[in-house]
Amino acid sequence: MSTTNFYANLEIRDTSLSALLGAEKNFKELPEDWYILVADIRNSTQAVKNGNHNHVNLVATGCVIAVLNLAEMHNLNVPFFFGGDGATFLIPEVILAQSLSVLQKHNLNSEKNFGFSLAIGSYSIASVYKDNIDLKIARVKVNQVMNIPVVLGNGLQYAEEKIKNNPNTQEISPDSTPLDLEGMECKWDRIKPPYKDQEVVSLIISGCEEADFSRVYSKVMKAIDEIYGSIGKRKPISIKRLKIKAGLQRIKDEMKAKLGTWNFAVFIKSFLIANFGEIYLKKTNAGKSYMLKLVELSDNLTLDGRINTVITGNSSQRKRLIKYLDKLENLGLIKYGHHVSKESIMSCYVKDMSSDQHIHFIDGGDGGYTKAANQLKLKFQD
Repeated sequence: MSTTNFYANLEIRDTSLSALLGAEKNFKELPEDWYILVADIRNSTQAVKNGNHNHVNLVATGCVIAVLNLAEMHNLNVPFFFGGDGATFLIPEVILAQSLSVLQKHNLNSEKNFGFSLAIGSYSIASVYKDNIDLKIARVKVNQVMNIPVVLGNGLQYAEEKIKNNPNTQEISPDSTPLDLEGMECKWDRIKPPYKDQEVVSLIISGCEEADFSRVYSKVMKAIDEIYGSIGKRKPISIKRLKIKAGLQRIKDEMKAKLGTWNFAVFIKSFLIANFGEIYLKKTNAGKSYMLKLVELSDNLTLDGRINTVITGNSSQRKRLIKYLDKLENLGLIKYGHHVSKESIMSCYVKDMSSDQHIHFIDGGDGGYTKAANQLKLKFQD
């Protein structure tokens, strides 16, 4: 039996994340003929330190869109995990070679236009299980229009380290498959939290080897719910804070990431959207409907074997959460990294504004995920 549509056929659970994570029976092993695909920006920490966090986010978004457009061309639904400075995917073998090819083409464009090099590679699910590494997946409904993949086990991180530490990951020969970044949009300015007394927290939590990941992550998600409120309440974006940024450099950067070169017609279209799009989005019924769904379809929670989330609240809420996480860390159950900023940033994949075919990727301001990941990495080195 073909496993190509494994993820599309996976049951979508309608339950809280804490309840889902607390019941390992909800999770399924992946087909052994599937692959983990990784695209990660090398030296992203230094790039963020140099103030290039917007370019990092732009290139990482391009990785996701390149693979999703390819999957759509084959009528496939594949799970992905956005990380601020890269992305990880679970894909069937039928699109493996083409996925590597389009990512390598995106890599060549990124090197040319932004000076970034991507670590790109794949690792088979069969090899993960042969190495006795845990990896299971579920799907869960997070609101009326969005469901997300949830992974238990450290299989994705295991594969990522294998790929990033392999010096041959850049020796991928692009084939004739076109790089398609259609739908890529990064028109939004930095986004202030919904209320004035709030801040944005980028948080990555990793269970330690001896911990029961299912039980520990269930407790962590329950604590986040109790301290910050539901997923909808703690999202760092709101319609009233969204503003389109019309700067010429922003338009040029998006065009270079999307096309790899200058295109006058695309530039004019982007310029008009940047200068007049906000009127359409906030003054017309169709635009207002899109904005409401934009908030619901914003991706600020990734569960890839770790908990990666960008949330908003006040400083007292953050202190309560950090106190709780410190307690778990002192017990040897987790390690975590976090970064606090005044804003979040959003990049978008818009296939159809009039339907639910758009996804919006959220990261904390000033390279939130990258800085949180670096803090976490240092803790594991101690």
